[in-house]
Amino acid sequence: MTTRPAGSVSIQTADFDLSTEVAALRRQDRRVGAVCAFVGTVRDRNDGDDVASLELEHYPGMTEKSIAAMMDAAFGRFELSGVRVIHRVGLLQPLDQIVLVAVTSAHRGQSFEACEFLMDYLKTQAPFWKKEVTPAGARWVDARVSDDAALARWGIAPVHGDM
Repeated sequence: MTTRPAGSVSIQTADFDLSTEVAALRRQDRRVGAVCAFVGTVRDRNDGDDVASLELEHYPGMTEKSIAAMMDAAFGRFELSGVRVIHRVGLLQPLDQIVLVAVTSAHRGQSFEACEFLMDYLKTQAPFWKKEVTPAGARWVDARVSDDAALARWGIAPVHGDM
C-alpha cells in the first residue's frame, strides 16, 4: 500500500518554531531519509534603504489554495514524503521569521530541489502584498527580476497580478 504524501500550508500572524514543524513533518514516517528546510527572515535593508518594518497582506482562502497548488506541482515533479509551508502575514520587524518551507523525501537531492522549487514558486506566484516602511515612507514591494529568473529555470513563466 502506498502512503499518500503529506502537505500542509498555514498562513498566520504567529511566529513558528522550526524544530517543532520539522518534527511534526517527520513523525512516524519511515520513508524519510532527508529533510530540507528554508526559513526566510525580514531584512533590515532593501534596495539600498533601511527597512523599519514589513507588512504583508493576503486574500484568505485564495492564498492557501495557491500555495496548495504549488505543493501539488512539487509532488508531481519530485519524489517527496511531505511538505510544510508556513507564511506569516501582518506587521513584521527585521529579523522576524517570515516563511518556512520544509520538505521530506527518501533522498537529499529531491529534498534540496523541491525546497528550492517551492521557494522560487512562492516568491513569484503566491498572492501576497508587501509594504515596507523606510525613512522615506511606506512603499509597496514589487516582484524582482531575479525571482522571475529563478522561477523560469524550472520552466515556469511568472504570472503577476495587479496590486
